[in-house]
Amino acid sequence: MVAIDGNRIRYLREDKKLTQLYVASVVGVTTDTISRWENNRYPSIKRDNAEKLAAALEVELDEILRRIEPKPHEEPAPPRLLFLPAVASALGFLLLAGIVLLYLAGRPSLAATRTLPHFAAPGEIIPVQIKLDLKKGNFRGLIVKERLPAGWWQVKSAPEGTLSSNGAQEIKWLIPGDAGKVTISYTVRIPAQATLRSVAQFSGEVVAEAGQKARSFPTSGAARSTVASVHWADDNGDGMIDDNEIIPAFYLTDEMKGLGLDWKTIEAIWSGKGYAWDRQRGFVVRR
Repeated sequence: MVAIDGNRIRYLREDKKLTQLYVASVVGVTTDTISRWENNRYPSIKRDNAEKLAAALEVELDEILRRIEPKPHEEPAPPRLLFLPAVASALGFLLLAGIVLLYLAGRPSLAATRTLPHFAAPGEIIPVQIKLDLKKGNFRGLIVKERLPAGWWQVKSAPEGTLSSNGAQEIKWLIPGDAGKVTISYTVRIPAQATLRSVAQFSGEVVAEAGQKARSFPTSGAARSTVASVHWADDNGDGMIDDNEIIPAFYLTDEMKGLGLDWKTIEAIWSGKGYAWDRQRGFVVRR
């Protein structure tokens, strides 16, 4: 058993715009249970459920555990220092801080952020993007690496990537070092027999050559997608694609035109009264 922080759980869920229904479907409990956890009705839960809850909220387990604050105690009175030693100590600190800032300012820096849908239905194709921002530094070149969940495979990508030849689920891209801001888009297909409520894990990094050394920068952002009977454009998992969801889906599908995304199904679901899904027929629109 582990102690969870209900207030923190509610904050993370609302901040990521996730519904209690979605979180409940990932963990495998009822929405009433999620509500009780958020209201601290059950201060301790099974560790397995806590790990699933953290995965649904896209955070590490430590982020939702209750922290025990140390008891306040009186600090002893600081010793009296002579004026001159105090000045010397302050100057030494400022000098050290300046050296550290100069060192950090000269280091190459870049950011790589991944976005992907909360949900992925078995047999369907979902979009993934990595946005690169070469903030500073003279990069001679970059290698972007993406490792897909086991059994998932790439459909298409732009720019075109290279699949690993050693059988691993890895895609690589070569990017010029002076590219500035770059967006890598690719689509992946989920295995038709993927287990519902399982959580798929993505990972990746950027290897950058600056000067005589190569440095590795981890890819941040979204890293998990839950296998569910939910369309990837249905961001809150309520069985409908509403006006708030159709707009970002439209721009993303247009941006990733030619990579295999099915816009007609998205538009049909938005125009209808929701949808259902099964392994044989895929998504069926309710009229």
